[in-house]
Amino acid sequence: MTHDSFSSPTGPGIPTEPSGQRLSQSTGSEPDSLPPAGQGWGGGELTVRVIVLGLTLAVVMGAANVYVGLKAGMTVSASIPAAVMAMLLFRLLFRRSSIREANQVQTCASAGESLAAGIIFTMPAMILIQYWQSFDFWTVTLVALTGGLLGILFMIPMRRVFVVDNEDLPYPEGIACAAVLKAGEGDSTQQSAAYGLLAGGLLGAIFKLAAGFFGVMQDSLQVARVAGERIFYFGGDLSPMLVAVGFIVRLHVAILIFIGGALAWLIGIPLLSGGAQYNDPVDAAWTIWSSEIRYVGVGAMVVGGISSLFAVRAGLMAAVRELSQGHRRRNTPRLHSDRDLPVSLIVILGVVCTALLAALNYRFTHSVGVTVLSTVVMLAMGFFFTAVASYIVGLVGNSNSPVSGMTITAVLASGGLLWLFSYSGTPAMVATLGIAAVVCCVACTSGDVCNDLKTGSIVGASPFRQQIMQILGVGVAAFVMAPVLTLLHENTAGGIGGENLPAPQASLFAALAKGFSGEGELPWNLIGIGAAVGAVILIIDEILKRRTRHRAHLMPIAVGMYLPFGLATPILIGGVLAYLHTRGKAAERHDRVLHRGILFSSGVIAGEALTAVGLAGLAAVGITALEIPLSPSTLLAVTLLVATAIVATFWVMTRPRGAE
Repeated sequence: MTHDSFSSPTGPGIPTEPSGQRLSQSTGSEPDSLPPAGQGWGGGELTVRVIVLGLTLAVVMGAANVYVGLKAGMTVSASIPAAVMAMLLFRLLFRRSSIREANQVQTCASAGESLAAGIIFTMPAMILIQYWQSFDFWTVTLVALTGGLLGILFMIPMRRVFVVDNEDLPYPEGIACAAVLKAGEGDSTQQSAAYGLLAGGLLGAIFKLAAGFFGVMQDSLQVARVAGERIFYFGGDLSPMLVAVGFIVRLHVAILIFIGGALAWLIGIPLLSGGAQYNDPVDAAWTIWSSEIRYVGVGAMVVGGISSLFAVRAGLMAAVRELSQGHRRRNTPRLHSDRDLPVSLIVILGVVCTALLAALNYRFTHSVGVTVLSTVVMLAMGFFFTAVASYIVGLVGNSNSPVSGMTITAVLASGGLLWLFSYSGTPAMVATLGIAAVVCCVACTSGDVCNDLKTGSIVGASPFRQQIMQILGVGVAAFVMAPVLTLLHENTAGGIGGENLPAPQASLFAALAKGFSGEGELPWNLIGIGAAVGAVILIIDEILKRRTRHRAHLMPIAVGMYLPFGLATPILIGGVLAYLHTRGKAAERHDRVLHRGILFSSGVIAGEALTAVGLAGLAAVGITALEIPLSPSTLLAVTLLVATAIVATFWVMTRPRGAE
């Protein structure tokens, strides 16, 4: 997972030694028995096959993550699956594979994937505030392109500070990806990993076709009853993708998301539903959640976002000190393996990005003053959050980077600044969301870039070539964001913001922007209640931290409150499966089991997400779903059978084998 995926502190599937030191001896900064930089076993690092496969996976992973993020509020990391797929395809097609070539492929793919998170967290807000009726292709593309490029460009002068010179940052996920690349040299390892990825992709695709195209099953099971004039609701989505998400984030985080859903749906709805008559309890429960309960989640998410940044305040100050000291230490000769993009190219691309941002801001606001202020704020916050994201990724991994918290901070700061300068109304609202979109893209991309550069440093890759692949990955992925968003919005029941694609982060930022601009009335009493709930959870978390090994992290609980309850149930099932397969195992076996399950789960997510995008594309050209008529009882029976089959398949495909 990546970007607000709320994985455990060590990250999902991070190989660790029994002592807790993450492969420090087997995957140190100096690679063992590797060829000179730029000359992998399959030739140079940037071969035609590397570029073609990297760009293809950047598009595929980016498109898949658009759907996953809109539906589940979190995205999946492309690094490890892309690395495994690259080594497998190289071995099958060319009978040889190169660690460095596979590393360049995953670098490109993950850069494209990270861009999806930055876009889907923010750009749908333009639809939700009704500023757009449909996604503007060039605006979305340029926001993605400029934000992604700035994330790469800002990270380049920080590379030595955070990747090379700072030995205190463990980089759990960067080291894990390097370990996977080295382990992938064995044929049996690659075959097992490939089998899991393909089997998972097939499961996800079959399910989505059966539910979304042929209609032979329900995509959710839900029930609501009225007792004592209060509504009691329970439900769950039938989605192997959500089970896979739960397996990846593991039990602890899955429980926290479920707790948030239970607070909202099992406690909040009964409390707020008394004294009224309801014709359909299920519809009434959804109405109460949409109009009242989720604003409690907004308040909790705001507190969670701010607290996540406050929690790493010491680290942020250390990052600033390291950055200033690092620049003073850069007057040393550069080796070929330590060379970055030329400064002249960085400056040229930076100037072009700044000009494009200014043009976009003026197009949004038609005000020179707002344009200048917004552009300056974008650049300043983008540079600051590049350092923030880089430090946090090095400390706790890319999956734990609080991108929502950074973007919330950007919304609050930019909205407050525009209000201070007496800018209000639609121009201020749109400018606020524009700043948030660019900052979010910068934060997502820079953290991912930093993580990939660490992996590259371990396997002996050239930073210069990695940065080229990152720019190519961002460049090609930027052009598919708007088409995929448009397909899903126009060809999914309810569109973006509806039941099927709730887009929680975008809904939050739209609500905050409306409140700051004076264009909308926010239920501040409910938001205040949510903030109070968030404060209580923070206190509980602090008590747990001091007395036990367990934590009650606020952000996943708040997201669980803000999401439809149907998502929390399958996520919890996935977390339980991960726990059952790994409990009681030594660290090495624990990680082997979890790693195989994560590859299978990644395949499931990609298969279901890409099939959903494909079905939306078919609907766009007039090929409608082939609904097979079934009686309600038969439909329910098939649905229950499929739900059982999904859990059974996950159990079989992720369980320990042999000596494990």
